[in-house]
Amino acid sequence: MNRILVIGAGFGGLALAIRLQAAGIPTMLLEGRDKPGGRAYVYHEQGFAFDAGPTVITDPGAIEELFALAGKRLADYVELLPVTPFYRLRWENGKIFDYDNDPRRLEAQITHFNPGDVAGYRRFLDYSRAVFKEGYLKLGSVPFLSFRDMLRAGPRLARLRAWRSVYGMVSSFIQDEHLRQAFSFHSLLVGGNPFTTSSIYTLIHALEREWGVWFPRGGTGALVQGMARLFEDLGGKIELNARVSRLETHGDRIVAAHLADGRRMVTPAVASNADVVHTYDKLLGHHPTGAKRAATLKRKRMSNSLFVLYFGLSQHHSQLSHHTVCFGPRYKGLIQDIFNRNTLAGDFSLYLHAPCVTDPSLAPPGCGSYYVLAPVPHLGTADLDWHVEGPRLRDRIFAYLERHCMPGLREQLVTHRMFTPFDFRDELGAHLGSAFSIEPILTQSAWFRPHNRDSHITNLYLVGAGTHPGAGIPGVIGSAKATAGLMLTDLT
Repeated sequence: MNRILVIGAGFGGLALAIRLQAAGIPTMLLEGRDKPGGRAYVYHEQGFAFDAGPTVITDPGAIEELFALAGKRLADYVELLPVTPFYRLRWENGKIFDYDNDPRRLEAQITHFNPGDVAGYRRFLDYSRAVFKEGYLKLGSVPFLSFRDMLRAGPRLARLRAWRSVYGMVSSFIQDEHLRQAFSFHSLLVGGNPFTTSSIYTLIHALEREWGVWFPRGGTGALVQGMARLFEDLGGKIELNARVSRLETHGDRIVAAHLADGRRMVTPAVASNADVVHTYDKLLGHHPTGAKRAATLKRKRMSNSLFVLYFGLSQHHSQLSHHTVCFGPRYKGLIQDIFNRNTLAGDFSLYLHAPCVTDPSLAPPGCGSYYVLAPVPHLGTADLDWHVEGPRLRDRIFAYLERHCMPGLREQLVTHRMFTPFDFRDELGAHLGSAFSIEPILTQSAWFRPHNRDSHITNLYLVGAGTHPGAGIPGVIGSAKATAGLMLTDLT
């Protein structure tokens, strides 16, 4: 029997493939790189392990559900470790906020910034929990295939004032500017501008408060490997170095996938975890619907890109937290530059990942494995030459980290590598080098986002950041649940 093909072994593709295989549908994962993971790739250099992408697990239950479908336990494949504090937030004026799940410690820190904001924070938390209930628990894994689906959700979204921005909603509860930044930056974790992204994304705060923040022992790559092993234990097949070059169609159905190495794989259906623009433009550009969809998608607003530095040091910096956010001198102005200006800003804000705080095994004894990322414009916003800009930005970031939180960094440097918008474009096939696919504004969410099942190419399905509900590990795993439900109905 010909297998269902899932293109791309990122979190979304893996989760979908597990659901299909667990339901008895023979499934094959086609991954273009030499190991699964997609954006959650892993680099190994000189004894250091570097998780390439997502490092924050906020809904372990969604992952546990995948293993339970197969009669297995997540704990038998990978161990999740709690991270405390969730994040350490630092400002250049010396202020620090440890974003914690303990209500007393959290409110004590809010009091330190502005006592009057404690009551406002409690109201914000109530609002975030209401959005979490409606937007994540009820709608996060439900496909929006018709405008009627959107109309049914409309009254709920209206009651939650979804037209307001994340920052605008936070500011309606909280007065201190540092705290406004502390509770609005989360949308950047899924490619959203806090000043334009729908306030629905404030649900991320309640999501973290509900289930905590976790990190897999062995790194995010260990979770990827655990999911891949589960899929294979179920009888699924993974082909690595299997880059799909074209999807062959007959009428409005896909009949086969053509691989770059010349192979042709016949299939009854395809689900793509590849970049959504790449799927329609490169894989289906020869089909009228593919060409039309690609043209439409290219007119949409894409999320920002990222500049990422992976580096290993001969010293472990125990003074760091697992996750640190370093806010630069500007907040709104910098974000507006990232999303709208045809230039690279002279300042930056950074996310610093120090996994050895939680799991020292990711570096040689006494050493530290790190990565730091800066949000930057995608290639359609700022057409920069990253062969030139990359080394310049690297040097600025290393100097900044050494000055503010990692003394001696450059003397301790053992190895490093850069990942720029060019790499998002060339390595991951991301349109314009966008790191999170389509920008999560209200008019590009739910029904307005590419659907989990195409309405014209009847056996094409989408999974991952480019479809509903969107980017982030909980989002793409939710998209897998939505897409699997459609496929199981259609194929069984």
